[in-house]
Amino acid sequence: MSKPFSLILRSTLLFALIAALVVSCVGFYLYYSMEKEMIRRADYQVAGRVQYFRQLLGNDFPLTQLSHNPGLFENMLGNERDILRFRLLGQAPIINVNPGHIVLPEVAAVPVGQTLTLQSVHHVLAEDDTPVRFALADVRMKDGQTVEILAGHFMAGETKMLDAFRWEIIASVLLAYVLIAGLGYVVIRRGLRPLQKMANEAAKIHPTSLSTRLSEEGAPLELQQLIVSFNAMLDRLSDGYQRLNQFSADLAHEIRTPVGALMGHCQVALYQTRTTEEYETLLANNMGELERISRMVENILFLARASHARSVLNIVPLSMENETLRVVDYFEGLAEERGIRLACEGEGVVFADALLFQRALSNLVANAINYGDENSEVKVWVEHHPQSSAVNVDNAGPAIPTDQIDKLFDRFYRADPSRSEGGSSNGLGLAIVQAIMTLHRGSVSVSNLPQGRTRFTLTFPRA
Repeated sequence: MSKPFSLILRSTLLFALIAALVVSCVGFYLYYSMEKEMIRRADYQVAGRVQYFRQLLGNDFPLTQLSHNPGLFENMLGNERDILRFRLLGQAPIINVNPGHIVLPEVAAVPVGQTLTLQSVHHVLAEDDTPVRFALADVRMKDGQTVEILAGHFMAGETKMLDAFRWEIIASVLLAYVLIAGLGYVVIRRGLRPLQKMANEAAKIHPTSLSTRLSEEGAPLELQQLIVSFNAMLDRLSDGYQRLNQFSADLAHEIRTPVGALMGHCQVALYQTRTTEEYETLLANNMGELERISRMVENILFLARASHARSVLNIVPLSMENETLRVVDYFEGLAEERGIRLACEGEGVVFADALLFQRALSNLVANAINYGDENSEVKVWVEHHPQSSAVNVDNAGPAIPTDQIDKLFDRFYRADPSRSEGGSSNGLGLAIVQAIMTLHRGSVSVSNLPQGRTRFTLTFPRA
């Protein structure tokens, strides 16, 4: 596999190529402008020469002198290969200067009395592909005879000049490409030093040094936003890594407790012979601990799969009245044990997965019963907004400290650990609620209300 070009080299070559194209375009524009100007000057020269001879012959210049002094006109051409021809209409040429023996096409001459313009100039290529510009016009002399005047200019000098200029343009483009590539490499390499600095700083960041951040000092404006975004990403990674470490420690602690209990039960049972009833009691206790571990593993697996489970959601319209009543009826017995009254209000429709909706609401109601004051009321009620629908669970109990509100939905976090020791709580209930709401693109929130009440709210977006 070939090694890819570096960013510096690719940028240099691209920059040099663009610069070379620009120089080429400018050079060839100048070349064609020069060529056009030379053709225009040649046309002026040819037209002016024909017009001069028209005026000369149209005055008192006798035709006999024209035929006896051809050298006089040859010396006026200024180019040894220029063409000049004088002839009476329908007769042989009186003067025919054509050193290159160029065959000119038959074209109509400009009539007597009509002004000769640049549009009257014609062109033809010689055998060596040299352009020849020529014009043809009639003039009436004093004696009444009509003379046809033809003048042509052989553009040999101009062609040589254009050829030399063309090669100079090519050489200039190549030289410009090399120079711009060399200078561009130096400039781009120097300009990318801050990027190299970022790469060196990023290479020093590893799991044990996630607190390290990229420096914005001396960074160009274009890279500052990248550095800010990269540092923000490191903040999120650091927070997630810390949460993962905490989760691992909490998971080990949570599993160690039931495993330790199981080991203790077994060690006590093996210490001496037990009766059948004692073994049955031991097995029942062990089964309780195993069920606790099973619930914990199930919850952890649910949280692990939640981020990839949206595609398997079965979103259907749910009757809020029916679903909330079903959950409230399920917890009626648990609430009576603590003297808590359950109330349910509200109706409407929400679009959600039925099983996950019941699980999220059940976790909140169970949490409200377990942490609410005895002989109080837990109220489940529904409210609707233009863009969302909300299910609220209110209970009376101690206010949640402000510094703990953001941690309530962390895995294995308990606001009051003493109330869950030895119970079925494992600190994953609210984390599961948050995962379910994330799957539904909704949210869960908690707030302290006046008169010693707490409210958890599930917010579902409208379909």
